[in-house]
Amino acid sequence: MNSSEKIILSVAIPIPLNFLFDYLPPDNCKLEQLKPGLRIKVPFGKQSKIGILLAINSCSDIDISKLKQAEQLLDTEPLLSAKDLKLLHWTQRYYHHAIGEVFISAFPTALRKGKSSELKPTPYFALTETGQATDAITLKKAPKQQALFKLFQAQNKALNTETINQHCKLWRPSLKALLEKELVYASNFLALPAKTLAITQQMPLAANDQQQAAIDTIKAKLEKFSVFLLEGVTGSGKTEVYLQVIEQILAHNLQVLVLLPEITLTPQLEARFKQRFAVPIETYHSQHSETQRQSAWLAMQKGHSSILLGTRSALFTPAPRLGLIILDEEHDASFKQQEGFRFSARDVAIVRAKMLNIPIVLGSATPSLESLYNVDKQLYQLLRLPNRAGNALPPSLSLLDIRNQQLQEGLSPPLIREIKKTLAKKEQVLLFLNRRGFAPTLICHSCGWVAQCKRCDANLVVHYRQQKIRCHHCASEQPLPRSCPACQAEQLRPLGLGTERVENALQMIFPEHTSVRLDRDTTQKKGALAEHLNAINQGKVDIILGTQMLAKGHHFPNVTLVVLLDVDSGLFSIDFHAPERLAQLIVQVSGRAGRAAKKGRVIMQTRQPEHPLLNSLIHHGYQAFAQAALAERKAAALPPYSYQALLRAVSLEKDTAFEFLLAVSELISGYPANGTWVLGPVAAPMAKRAGQFRYQLLLQDTQRKQLHLLLNRLLPDIAKLKLARKIRWSLDIDPIDLY
Repeated sequence: MNSSEKIILSVAIPIPLNFLFDYLPPDNCKLEQLKPGLRIKVPFGKQSKIGILLAINSCSDIDISKLKQAEQLLDTEPLLSAKDLKLLHWTQRYYHHAIGEVFISAFPTALRKGKSSELKPTPYFALTETGQATDAITLKKAPKQQALFKLFQAQNKALNTETINQHCKLWRPSLKALLEKELVYASNFLALPAKTLAITQQMPLAANDQQQAAIDTIKAKLEKFSVFLLEGVTGSGKTEVYLQVIEQILAHNLQVLVLLPEITLTPQLEARFKQRFAVPIETYHSQHSETQRQSAWLAMQKGHSSILLGTRSALFTPAPRLGLIILDEEHDASFKQQEGFRFSARDVAIVRAKMLNIPIVLGSATPSLESLYNVDKQLYQLLRLPNRAGNALPPSLSLLDIRNQQLQEGLSPPLIREIKKTLAKKEQVLLFLNRRGFAPTLICHSCGWVAQCKRCDANLVVHYRQQKIRCHHCASEQPLPRSCPACQAEQLRPLGLGTERVENALQMIFPEHTSVRLDRDTTQKKGALAEHLNAINQGKVDIILGTQMLAKGHHFPNVTLVVLLDVDSGLFSIDFHAPERLAQLIVQVSGRAGRAAKKGRVIMQTRQPEHPLLNSLIHHGYQAFAQAALAERKAAALPPYSYQALLRAVSLEKDTAFEFLLAVSELISGYPANGTWVLGPVAAPMAKRAGQFRYQLLLQDTQRKQLHLLLNRLLPDIAKLKLARKIRWSLDIDPIDLY
C-alpha cells in the first residue's frame, strides 16, 4: 500500500515542542471512528502518552515505514467540539506555546491521565406525588425523617446527596425510610425529566435604577457578541445583575460560564447561586479532588449542567449550549497564568465569546486600564453602578501621617484610639497588611548580618510561632537561629512587619477583644477559611487582620473601620503596573467597610501623605486615577498603547541565560528593520530565584500584528540555537508581571 492510501493521525502530545506527531491508526479501528477532539493513547519514546487527535491525513512528511502505531482510542465521541478546537488553535497561535500543552490544558487531570469519560450518574431524590400530598405532621414520631421530609418540601426540587449533606446530619437511614414509604423517589440527573425542575426557586431582589438599566442593556443584546464592562463600586449589587441576566439565559435552555479569580470566592457565590436557581450547578477549582473536577467538566461537556462556577482553569471547559460568559473581578492578576502556558483567562474568554457570538460581562469595582482603554475605543460597553445597594453609604477615606509617630508594632497612637472607639460601639475592625509571617527580615543588631536565602536574592521571613525562617519565593526554610552566624552575638532582631507580628500586638493592646488572622499560613487546612468567615459573620470576632485574600468579594456587614497599615510599600516599584495594582487594592480593601446601614471609614497609614496617587484616590476616586494613569501610559507608549512579549531565561550558570538572550537579540537585529523595540537582555529584578539565574528580554511594538509576525519568524530560529538546549526559557505574551 503506498502512502496516499494510508490513514495518518496527527496527534498533539503534551510536551514542550511545538509540533504534531504522526501515527498509524490502532488495530481494528474504522475510519468513521476517527474524529478530531478524541483522546488517543500513543507510544512515545519508551513510554505511552495521552494525546489529542487533531487531524486525519492521507500522507506524512515522515516515511510511513518509520511511523509507530497508536495504541488505543480512549473515547467513542470527541470530548472537544469543532468550536472548542478552533478556540484552542487560536490560543496556541496567539501565545506561541507548545501545541500539545495548550490542548491538554482543556482537560481536567483525570482525563489527561486517560481515565474514562463516562459520567457516573449522580443520584437525585425528589418527592413523589404521594409525598407532595403528605403533611409532615404524619412523621412526627420519626423526627429525623420529618426533618428530611421538610427539607424536600422547603427546597421543592430534586436534591442530590451533596445538598442533603449541607442541611442534615446522618440522613441516610431517614432517606431509606422515606424511599420505602414511597414519599420520595430516586433518579439521576441523566434521566431526571427537565420539566420537573423550575429555573429559579427564589425571587430576584428588587433592582435599583442603575442595576435595572444594566440588566436591560445586557438583556437587549443576549443573542450576539458584545463585551459589557460592569463597573460597580463595592457593594453596588453586581452579583444581582449577573443573576437576573443568567435567569434570562437559562430560560432559553442555554449554559453559563462564570469565572472568578480566587477559590476563596467560590463557596459563597456558589451558595448564592444555589439559593436562587433550581438548575444543576457545578464548581471547578484546584481544591476539588480529581474526581470532582472530572465530573463537573463532563456534566458541562455533555450538557447536563447549566452553570459552571470556576477559576482560570475552568475557561476551556466545553459547553455545547453556552449562551453567556461572566468574568467577575476582571482586573485581578490571578486570571493570568504565570507558569507554563501563560494565557490570560480574561482575554481568551472574550475571544471565546466572539467565536460563539455570545455576550460576555466583565465585572469590577476597579476595572483594569486595558478594559477602560477598550471602552474609550468603543470596543466594550461601559455600564456603571455608582451607588451601593440598599441604604449603604460609601466609606470615607483618610490618610494618617505616621512620620515621627511612636509606632507600636506598626500601629500609631491615633490609630489605636480609633480602633478602641469602633470596638466600644460593638462594631468590627479590619486591618490589612499584605505581608504574612512575623517579620520580613532578621538582622543582627551587633554586626548587621541579615538572614538571606541561599537560593534566591531575597531575605528570609521570620515565622516566629513555628520558630523558622522561610523563603517565600522557593519555600526553603531553616530553624530560627538563636545567635548570629557571622559574629555569634545573641543580638538577632526581627525587622519590619508581618501579619503574625501585628496579631501579637493586637492581643496585647486589646486583650479583651477577639482577633483572627487570615493569610495563607492560617487558612491552609481544608475548611479553615470558611470557619473563620462564619465566626466573623456571627459576631464572634472583633478584629480581622489579613492579607490580600481579604480584599476580594467578602461581605462583612458589621465592619465599619478598615485600616491599611502600610500603603507606602506599593508606591515605589520598578514595574509600571504597580500604581494600578495599588489603587485597585486600596479601593477593594476599602470596599469591605460600611457594607450595611452603618457608615464605614478607611484609614491609610502613610509616610507619604502628599503622594499624588493617594490623594487622587481619596479626593477624586478610582475613575480619575485611571484616566491619569492611562494618560501617563500613553505618553510613555506603554500597554495598552503598545504590546509586549517577554522572553525569560533561567540557568544554573550565571552567564548562560544572558548569553542565550544576547544571541536572541542578535537574531532579531539580523531581520529586516521593523518598529519593534528590543529592550535588554537584563537581569530580572530578582536576579536569582530557587538557585537559578534569571534574565529577560522585552519586545515591544505599537502594532500587535507586527510583534506577532516577528515572533513567528523568531521562535523557529531560537529552537536552532545551541544555547537553547542548555537553559530553560519561556515566552510571556502581554506580561503583567515583569518581576
